[in-house]
Amino acid sequence: METTVTELRFALDTFYFLISGVLVMWMAAGFAMLEAGLVRSKNTTEILTKNIVLYAIACTMFLLVGYNIMYVDNSAGGWLPSFGSLIGSPSEGADHSLESDFFFQVVFVATAMSIVSGAVAERMKLWAFLIFSVFLTGFIYPMEGYWTWGGGFLSEAGFSDFAGSGIVHMAGAAAALAAVILLGARRGKYGKDGSVHPIPGSNMPLATLGTFILWMGWFGFNGGSQLLLSDAENATAVGQIFLNTNAAAATGAIAALLVSKFKWGKADLTMILNGALAGLVAITADPLSPSPLASAFIGLVAGVIVVYSIVGLDKLKIDDPVGAISVHGVCGLFGLLIVPMSNDGASVMTQLYGAAVIFGFVFIASWVVWSIIKVTMGIRVTAEQEDAGMDMHDCGVEAYPEFKN
Repeated sequence: METTVTELRFALDTFYFLISGVLVMWMAAGFAMLEAGLVRSKNTTEILTKNIVLYAIACTMFLLVGYNIMYVDNSAGGWLPSFGSLIGSPSEGADHSLESDFFFQVVFVATAMSIVSGAVAERMKLWAFLIFSVFLTGFIYPMEGYWTWGGGFLSEAGFSDFAGSGIVHMAGAAAALAAVILLGARRGKYGKDGSVHPIPGSNMPLATLGTFILWMGWFGFNGGSQLLLSDAENATAVGQIFLNTNAAAATGAIAALLVSKFKWGKADLTMILNGALAGLVAITADPLSPSPLASAFIGLVAGVIVVYSIVGLDKLKIDDPVGAISVHGVCGLFGLLIVPMSNDGASVMTQLYGAAVIFGFVFIASWVVWSIIKVTMGIRVTAEQEDAGMDMHDCGVEAYPEFKN
């Protein structure tokens, strides 16, 4: 009887891991739709190409080397991983299958890379982006992942990041920021007098659909990070995580709505969408410990922060077409720093330390890789290619051939 119960729990927890991974994988569709909606029509096919190919590259690189670097045969509390290949062998007494663990982890890697694609949209060479994705998903992300979730020195220091506000989201934003600085702004985005010229997206229904898909997928992102479901304590925890995750997203959207109405007298849909995502990113650092009201407060603050961050980055002439650096970077940092509010096991200084290490490492490593790509093959298309659109230059297929933008 005991063996049967153990096997049943193993099967249930494995199934829960796999279904959570499927939900997170579906977030790839969310990023694709969100970004396709927020770029101009002449760049839609190219951004969709980026999103599907980066997912394929992430899955391949994490299988070949990334998972091993992050999790296999590494010393506890260390900083240098073992640098092996493939996913290793299952450990005796595991709660779920090794294969399900790999699948759940690999979709997180793709999420980090998806953050970059939106920030560099409309002016980066497709092949430069894809080459960088090999390095981020195969080496850069797994390295900082080992330091945290893999039991490395940040984990031993007490750094807490339940589902990846820093490890996934802020890391992706750090890589994106390095690229955007080296890449420069889109043509016509900023005037010589410092003025900011809005460049509207082409399809708000798609952007809204993408946000709803991401919102849905986040239940797997945060809920699956509980890792177990097969007993009353863990099942209750998963329910709490779902509740808190949803609450933060809802108040993030409401806060962005109110701020945009206050600042511009309009209900800015793009800000509302980013407000929901900001709440989701912020609660991801600890979606279990806060009460529902505290989670709603976290989302509310994130929804305010993201609007002012997007406006502030524009003033600094950091051109991010989809607001990814603000949503995932600034609000990811906020999520990490707010953890001690409800989690007695975390301290602000430790959270700051972990955030600084993750951001610093990913930013510097990404800067080096981007710089090498820039001096060898270049990272930016020509002015003529940018004006004509990335679709025809990179893909030869227009997303909306009946219309011209």
